[in-house]
Amino acid sequence: MIIRKLYKFENAHIVRNCTSRRCSRSIHGHSYKVEVKLSSNFLDKGQMVYDFGLMKLSIKELIDSFDHAITIWSQDNEEYKNFAKKFSERWIELPVNPSAEQFSRVFFLIVDRVLECMEFRNEEKEVKVHSVVVHETDTGYAECFREDAYNFKNMGEIRLEDIVFSDRIKEEWSDKNLWDKLLKKEKLTPPSEV
Repeated sequence: MIIRKLYKFENAHIVRNCTSRRCSRSIHGHSYKVEVKLSSNFLDKGQMVYDFGLMKLSIKELIDSFDHAITIWSQDNEEYKNFAKKFSERWIELPVNPSAEQFSRVFFLIVDRVLECMEFRNEEKEVKVHSVVVHETDTGYAECFREDAYNFKNMGEIRLEDIVFSDRIKEEWSDKNLWDKLLKKEKLTPPSEV
């Protein structure tokens, strides 16, 4: 069984080294749509794979971190990175170029870590990320599966420890230590009701 939750956010970036001059040399933005698909062969006590209400917690907060923010590639020009951080209080620095393909891998890894750390309290079993689809435009998207997310050899390594959220973004989370907890693989305990 596969369930899907859709998230939306507005984000700016530059995708260096791509063929399109507009994309590679100009800051520009997109109205992103992100589909997170979870799967399981089991249903919980509510006869669901995973309650959509639970997805409104950590998963939604982390994806929403990209809303009205600028995403920066850690290997970009230092002057540009410093400029972006100086004039935007909401920024995220990634260890990979912020293309739709890499966004889909980043979100897959983030959601995968959330599920790994989640304390299941309603008899959920074997809930896994099936895929993540990132719609960058109405006509173009990238879909990431597990083999893509962890394909460091061919698609670039993404270590969650190398993703940096600005202080302003972390201040807006319901748990300001959420990212640190995920990096340390601490258990996340959801409320019994949402």
